[in-house]
Amino acid sequence: MLNKQILVQAPIDAVAQSPCVRNCCLNEDDVCLGCFRSLEEITRWNEADEQERVSILNNTQQRREAYNSRIL
Repeated sequence: MLNKQILVQAPIDAVAQSPCVRNCCLNEDDVCLGCFRSLEEITRWNEADEQERVSILNNTQQRREAYNSRIL
């Protein structure tokens, strides 16, 4: 039996905090299956301004939704 896990995203706050959940596992596209950031987004996070962080969080939400739709 295949274990299907739906991953949820916390709302994007006015002050964008790191989505890291300390469960790093990169897939074949170098996207973390814990936070759904790309490797490039992970390395840029600390230097990103608020606008870029919100953009990254929007990207993670889209990736998470796409991932969840594939496993259902």
